[in-house]
Amino acid sequence: GASKIAPVFHILPNKDGLTHVMLAHRRDSFNFPIHQTTKILRANGVNAVRKVIEQFGNGVTIHSMYFQPRQDNEFLRGVLNDLSLMMIAKYEESVMPLYLEGKLNATEYALFGAMKSFAYYFSAHQDEDLQSLFSHFQGDHANLSRLNSLRKSLRQEKVSSTRLGQIMVEHYAILKEIVRLFQIKFAPSGEFDQAEWDKEYDDLESRIRRTAASDQDREILEHFLLINKVCVKTNFFKVPKTALSFRFDLSKLKKDDVYPVVPFGVFLMCGNDFHGFHVRFNDVARGGIRLVYSRDKATFKRNEETAYFENYNLAKTQNRKNKDIPEFGSKGVLLLHPSAVGANERFAGSQAFKKYISSFLDIIIPNDEVKDYYGKNELIFCGPDENTADYMAWAAYYSKRRGYPYWKAFTTGKPQSMGGIPHDIYGMTTNSVHQFVLEILNDLGLKEEEVTKLQTGGPDGDLGSNEVLISKDKTTAIVDGSGVLYDPVGLDREELTRLATARLTIENFNEDKLSSDGFKVLVTENDKTLPNGELVPSGLSFRNEFHLLPYSSADLFVPCGGRPEAVNTKNVHRLFNDDGTPRFKYIVEGANLFFTQEARSVLEDKGVILFKDASTNKGGVTSSSLEVLAALALTEEEHSTHMCFEKGQEPPKFYQDYVEEVQRRVRENARLEYRGLVKERERTGQYRHLLTDALSDKINELTTSIYNSPLYDSPSIRKTVMKEAIPIQLQEIVPGGLETILERLPAAYVKACFCTHLASNFVYKHGLEAGDFAFFEYMEKLSDSSKTK
Repeated sequence: GASKIAPVFHILPNKDGLTHVMLAHRRDSFNFPIHQTTKILRANGVNAVRKVIEQFGNGVTIHSMYFQPRQDNEFLRGVLNDLSLMMIAKYEESVMPLYLEGKLNATEYALFGAMKSFAYYFSAHQDEDLQSLFSHFQGDHANLSRLNSLRKSLRQEKVSSTRLGQIMVEHYAILKEIVRLFQIKFAPSGEFDQAEWDKEYDDLESRIRRTAASDQDREILEHFLLINKVCVKTNFFKVPKTALSFRFDLSKLKKDDVYPVVPFGVFLMCGNDFHGFHVRFNDVARGGIRLVYSRDKATFKRNEETAYFENYNLAKTQNRKNKDIPEFGSKGVLLLHPSAVGANERFAGSQAFKKYISSFLDIIIPNDEVKDYYGKNELIFCGPDENTADYMAWAAYYSKRRGYPYWKAFTTGKPQSMGGIPHDIYGMTTNSVHQFVLEILNDLGLKEEEVTKLQTGGPDGDLGSNEVLISKDKTTAIVDGSGVLYDPVGLDREELTRLATARLTIENFNEDKLSSDGFKVLVTENDKTLPNGELVPSGLSFRNEFHLLPYSSADLFVPCGGRPEAVNTKNVHRLFNDDGTPRFKYIVEGANLFFTQEARSVLEDKGVILFKDASTNKGGVTSSSLEVLAALALTEEEHSTHMCFEKGQEPPKFYQDYVEEVQRRVRENARLEYRGLVKERERTGQYRHLLTDALSDKINELTTSIYNSPLYDSPSIRKTVMKEAIPIQLQEIVPGGLETILERLPAAYVKACFCTHLASNFVYKHGLEAGDFAFFEYMEKLSDSSKTK
């Protein structure tokens, strides 16, 4: 449990006339200035006679401290409990002096840091002048992008970390009252009188309005106070814990134009060496968890500013991508603090991830120490994302040890020994992306073998390797982490296949296979001369900008890797020739968020056939969803028999058949969405990327409408829909078939599956304009068919 990750202390029997205390924690895991422990103990009237620090090969550090004995150890135990709390909480330098001066206690110190994070990320910023400018520049993609950047900049200036620290120091007495209200509401012991609490809340709000020195100070203090209203559960009073976690209902905040769609739930996790979020758009939701490293303090500051913004947008994109599956979209982002990394960045990241998951589960699994004002069980399904793929197996087993009932489905991206369906081995995401390519070429009457292509994301990655293996085009350039590979006559397909099969970067490409005009430029190379005589001063810069250079021109561009917003309004003009014609005719997005919305509009205005990520690369989410379904539908014994096998073993027959069905569904879902988008494009002339959003939103809205209707209550209709939604392979392998599966699945999941299947099939068939009458006819036919079966 958490005790294996959190710092622990043990008071030993008196020896040699001294009380011996041992405090243990994992090295590179807790970013707490060790000299502060002495100051904290001294501030509480406890002085160590001597201290010994021992570091062990397993990563554990033990502090042995020796104190003059007291009549009992309860006081010392209380001080050490405070120290443990402060060690797991976010280190807040601005208010540490207040603690050392006795003006704050440990609870207040720890909550001040969490409240600061809340105010930093969730302070709404409304500016009427800015809104007028947004209205004025509607349709002007370049200026709208600049306004968005300005809005983000103004927001961060208003609630900068420095300013929030100053506010906490200047108004610490008010913040102490905010903490007191938090304790009354969430402390597991004691009675909670809602009416009395509301009165105290209103009184404190009035006090803030009277005493704040400026409107800006008032708004910030009001957001510190608001954490008490929007928080519905927290692990703050649970012992032990590895980090602080909070579950928010943000519908109680003011409308925020930066985040127009209010998420169903937002979790904030604050540790001593990281902070992070989990954003979900429904009670049944799934998405990956991303671990963000920062190479220096400047990078960390940028990452810190955009952490929630990036998380929100990733979750929103995931929500649109998940339209075909029972789980709505969610996403997690945790940002590692650079001062916590030490000598081993990977170890520090793994420890931060474990604390994120541990504190997350603290408020997901019912617990007497956690007051729950949400009041419902929550289904949490997570998956791998940047820098977390290696931790999925650990997270599933850890959730099992913690007693999470759906531990087999807690994470996807697990090894096959745990029933995972690896996207890379079976090309799940690529099956979806490539289906869009094939549909475009088929509509235009083109042969794939004659089409030239640029690919970012190399043969060493999941999407990049499978794109090489599944395609038949003439790939002229590939960009990956090691550099750039280019050949205008087409890169040698056999050599690319060798790299993709072995998962090697283009650095390993045999240059003898290049034509006289081809080249390979690595990021480590400088001042390299290309075959045409051009000098490349920096291989790194050349790699980073290659997709913007004329060399990259091709019929088709399939980004399979790259940073978000790699193409934006500031550089999209570089994707055009001097005569204004686009350098790519077709773009099928494999990587998430590679293009900004404004850049997509510019490209489509010039005739580029572009399909965005939320439509094209959803194969992975379809596969993961069906992996979750198998984990939920099968007992532990059945799951082990039919879904699990060790490396090198022959997969069970059921597993092989199930994977083939997953691949078929991935391709079919891609085909259905492509045809739906083409149909709507012909009808409306609207941008394809906006139609992707409209199609996704229509399905999600209809899903919600069906959820709130009585349709699910009809046993015959429910059975007909679920018989289609649940793969036949599962129905045949489970004793009792469909009925048993429906009994085993969580009720919320079954209903979500029913609603999504109905909604997506209807919208793909009837389009965006189909109204209530069309849906009535659709359901009437479905009802008739259910009666005849």
